[in-house]
Amino acid sequence: MRNAGRTPPLPRGHLPVVQPGTLEQEKLAFPDLADLMGRLHFSTTDGRIWLDDQRMLLVHAKALGMLRREMIELLGVDMARGFMTRMGYHAGVTDAQLARKVRARTSIQDMFVVGPQMHCLEGIGISEAVRIDCNVEKGTHYGEFIWTSPVEDEEHIRHFSIGTEPACWMQIGYASGFSSEFMGRQVLYREVECQSMGHQVCRIVGKLVEEWGPEADDDLRFMMPGAFEEGTAQNLARPHCTLLSAPDSPEGPNHPVGISPSFNSVMHMVRRVAPTQATVLFLGESGVGKEVFSRTLHRLSSRADKPFVAVNCAAIPEQLIESELFGVERGAFTGALQSRQGRFERAHGGTLFLDEIGTLTASAQGKLLRALQEGEIERLGDSQTRKVDVRVIAATNVDLRDEVAAGRFREDLFFRLNVFPVRITPLRERREDIPLLMTHFLSKFNLRHGRRLTGFTQRAVDAMLSYDWPGNIREMENVIERGVILAPDDGAIDSPHLFTSGERFTEQRFTINQDGKLVPVDAASLVADASKERELERVTRRVNNLLLNDSEDCDNVSLDEIETVLLRRAVERAQGNVAAAARLLGITRPQMVYRLKSRGILYDCD
Repeated sequence: MRNAGRTPPLPRGHLPVVQPGTLEQEKLAFPDLADLMGRLHFSTTDGRIWLDDQRMLLVHAKALGMLRREMIELLGVDMARGFMTRMGYHAGVTDAQLARKVRARTSIQDMFVVGPQMHCLEGIGISEAVRIDCNVEKGTHYGEFIWTSPVEDEEHIRHFSIGTEPACWMQIGYASGFSSEFMGRQVLYREVECQSMGHQVCRIVGKLVEEWGPEADDDLRFMMPGAFEEGTAQNLARPHCTLLSAPDSPEGPNHPVGISPSFNSVMHMVRRVAPTQATVLFLGESGVGKEVFSRTLHRLSSRADKPFVAVNCAAIPEQLIESELFGVERGAFTGALQSRQGRFERAHGGTLFLDEIGTLTASAQGKLLRALQEGEIERLGDSQTRKVDVRVIAATNVDLRDEVAAGRFREDLFFRLNVFPVRITPLRERREDIPLLMTHFLSKFNLRHGRRLTGFTQRAVDAMLSYDWPGNIREMENVIERGVILAPDDGAIDSPHLFTSGERFTEQRFTINQDGKLVPVDAASLVADASKERELERVTRRVNNLLLNDSEDCDNVSLDEIETVLLRRAVERAQGNVAAAARLLGITRPQMVYRLKSRGILYDCD
């Protein structure tokens, strides 16, 4: 087993990294779950559940039990155990990345116990720490936990009764994956007691792989895909869990980024059609990335070393579209003082991308059809026919079938373009891609503008996931660039840095309160509340500087601003009780009501 000496870097989208530290505790007491619960959101409008920036799935325990049973009966115990163990391993890796993010500013102890706390939050069961002794910096690890009410055991016993082997396969994989990712070294947990064997509780022990010795070999084989196909476990390397863009995506500043099923479907179609010479038609709303996918298709084709010429048909005046596409001869019209190549000739041997093709004039459509069918063009004002070798990729945000029916688009040209249609779904239908895009654009604009922003606040992430993105990826790119410019140096981007143009939040989201109940979240308040906090910080800082006679950051702050902040904080501290807030400020309730109303601070004052 190869062991890394340091914590590996996190994938894009998970910027905070764990700092070396020590954790030694007997009968460990877990911190409050509120920070984790607050990151769980239920979206009823699009059928998604989110844990931070990861999509979750609420599954019936009986369905999981039936799946285990069928896998055991069809594949055998060993292969079924392997599948479930590796599934848990990948889940543990993902939650370890969440732990580093959600508790980046806390102790190593509080960061590490996110794993057992997630057992509870995700409905797997209760995890109690008996002993934890680990040092990330020195690379040592020992963990001992007790599980009660584990869902795997309940379902296993339901179908197979009490047996002689432990059955918490997925949970063991989870513990091993979480600890390995957290430590940066391979950690193996083993179940020494299990309720499926008749024990009162399940007990697990985890150590570095090399400390287990040969007795770990039997457990390690379940971490390896295909270990039971040949009967031996080979290459016992740690399974890799990636959260990056789709495999084999071309690298570069303009490469597509995503992990959603719809994104991967588009990338699959792009890879399939790229080696051919077929005409491709990209369909989708404005801003979904049609040109980015077109450039990717070109890079993956045999024409990659030839020109890629992009034309926005809607941006060219109607009277110039033909000359831009097909060129112009000297004297063809007033002002044509010299012959000039069109985009087709400039793209010879390569790829021509025609964006917003539905806006072409009838005359241009006819010439385009001839160019596609015959591979020939004629410059404006010329009778000479020129051969061109060009692969055409078209894109549109309108329904060309409707345009054909309305008589605005040639039917024969539509059929010629519609050889290989690829539909790109809007961003609101693939929210799984949002976290990756956020990190991608953050890196891009940090570099472009010379900034060193560390990432996004949780409130910013929630706001980004709650917004419908009518402008799709183009709008997101602009919003994040705005955030990079507005956010403070070496800080994080907050929601008020992003949404400054009156963006409207329409998606209804839910989170879990302290009682474990679903409660609605007003997405628009994510921006408003953040603005209030920023104002509080600004006023507080300037008042302190004034009192301390600090010459730095001594911009003026009015008494009215100070009073407004005091009024808001008093009401918040009094939990909306206006009379109690008035007492905190040493004024009467009528005086408090008058001041609140005069500043437009809306509370139930009647």
